[in-house]
Formats: sequence, C-alpha cells, structure tokens
Amino acid sequence: MDVFDVLHLDELSHGLANLSMFPYFDMAHYIVSVMALREQPGALQVSRVSPLACWFSSMLFCFGGAVLSAIMLAEPVVAPLSNSTSVLLASIIWYLVFYCPMDLVYCTAALLPLRLVLSGMKEVTRTWKVLGGVTQAHGKYKDSLLVMIAIGWAKGAGGGLISNFEQLVRGVWKPETNELLKMSYPTKITLIGAVLFALQQTDYLPLQKHHLMLLYTVFTVVNKSRMMLTGSSTSPFAAIESAVYKTLFTGHSPYAALTGEEEKPCIDNRTAKTAASTADKNKESTENGGVRKRSPASPVSGQSESLNAKDESGNEETKSCKKTE
Repeated sequence: MDVFDVLHLDELSHGLANLSMFPYFDMAHYIVSVMALREQPGALQVSRVSPLACWFSSMLFCFGGAVLSAIMLAEPVVAPLSNSTSVLLASIIWYLVFYCPMDLVYCTAALLPLRLVLSGMKEVTRTWKVLGGVTQAHGKYKDSLLVMIAIGWAKGAGGGLISNFEQLVRGVWKPETNELLKMSYPTKITLIGAVLFALQQTDYLPLQKHHLMLLYTVFTVVNKSRMMLTGSSTSPFAAIESAVYKTLFTGHSPYAALTGEEEKPCIDNRTAKTAASTADKNKESTENGGVRKRSPASPVSGQSESLNAKDESGNEETKSCKKTE
C-alpha cells in the first residue's frame, strides 16, 4: 500500500506482525483479566470461601476465548489448558492478585499509568487472538465467511461470551448480563475485528494482513486509552449503531397496518375517580357557602343530557379497554 510506504509504516507493520506475545504480552493479558474478575461483585468473598472456584473462574477469564473456539470447532475443551507454562503463569498471577500480602500486586497494578500500559498490551493480544481464530477456521472451512467470523469473535471475546457460565462457577446467576443481549465494548470491537480479518482472509478486503493488523491494533489501543483517561464507557460506534437501529429495526406495529385499526386512548379509572371526587367537593363547597346560580331550565337539561351521553360513551370505552386488556 502506497500510504504505508510514504509514511514509512511498512517496516513497523512487519515488526508488529512478527512480535511474540509470550511472555510479556500474555502476562499483561492475565493480569488485566484476573483484575477484572476480582472487581466483580462478590468475587473476593468467593476467593476466601472457595479458592478452587475462584481459580477456575480466573482460568475462564484468561483462556475463555480458546475454550469457546475449541467447543465450536469440535476440538477437546481441555486443549487450551495443555500448555502447562501458560497455565502456571496465569495461576501465579491469580494467586498474587487475590492473596498477595497487603494487596501489593493488585494495588500496584491498579495505578492508572501502569494499568494503562497493561490494558494497551492486552489490546495487542486481542489482535493476535482474533487473527488466530480466523486463520484456524479458514484452514478447516476455506470459503465459509460466517464460520471464520464466528471463530475469530469467539477466540477474541470468549471470556465475555461465556460470562454466564463463569458466573455459575461463583454461584451467581444473572441471565440479563448475557453479552448477546447487551454487548460490551470489548465484544463489539472484537466482532468488528473478526469481520475485517475474515474479509481480508477471503480477499474481499484489498489490504495486506500485516497492514490490517497495524491499523486494528493502533485503533484498539488508542481508543482503549482514551476511554480509560476520560472515564467514558461510550462506544465510538454509538452514533452509527443508533442510526442503523432506527433505520432497520424500528417502525410502526405491523398489526395496525394489516387491520387498519387505530388505537383509542383508554380512560384511567384512577383519573376518573379523582375528577369525580374533585367535582363533588366543589359542589359541596358551593352549596355550603350559599352560592347558587340560576340558569334557564332548557340549557341545563340540554347540558345534563349531553353530559350523560358523554358518561355513557366513556363507560363503553372503558369497558372495551378492559376487555382488550
């Protein structure tokens, strides 16, 4: 690409593509993941009551993407745990974050400058996870774009996608926190990365792989840093999401268009009772004060007839509304 040659970014993209994730970037991923688990409500209590459940939850946070992608590809679920070095490293970090004396490790890693660096390194590992999932799916299903997107998404954001199962390990059941119901920013950005890398892998996106890796990594790191520094949790795609949702997924009820019926406002019983009681009070006060107005008989009778007609129509509407309810 000419732009990369002009800006002298071609060598940088090649260097980033050849960068090794072990051990430093993997350590950053484990630290941020275990810290995210510790900050979950009730996680500290579980770590004191059942260290085994806490350790298992930590492993799901650290290796959830590999576990979920293995399930989807019909591979052994324990295969991601076969790397003893990675499991041992993640276990040591889990112990230090939860059980270090005086919470020195957690308090140190929670400092904003250090946490900013660790989170940026974790975002770098996200690129490799998504790309690894897409490449793995492409090796088994050559032209299946949907499978490549699904595996890349699962490998990059599996910890969030299986969060309900992880919560069950800690004795928590919150189905409303399902990522498919309300996706968090990491899940959204991982899905976008899976789509981009799948399109590049199938030659639908005219961009070299190492160039796309550089662009995606820089975007995720910069945006994550911005969100942490500003304390904002708003997705940068919020405006686009809102526009697409309003354009494609909202509209009038199809039943009204088919039947041609119009909705009629229902009379609230409480409102009617309140109005009636207010009218009675006003009538009593006027009678007690001796204020009486004379009016011709015919208009009063005409008004009373019209009021009775309105009351009858209102009662009929109320009954029809109650039937529909």
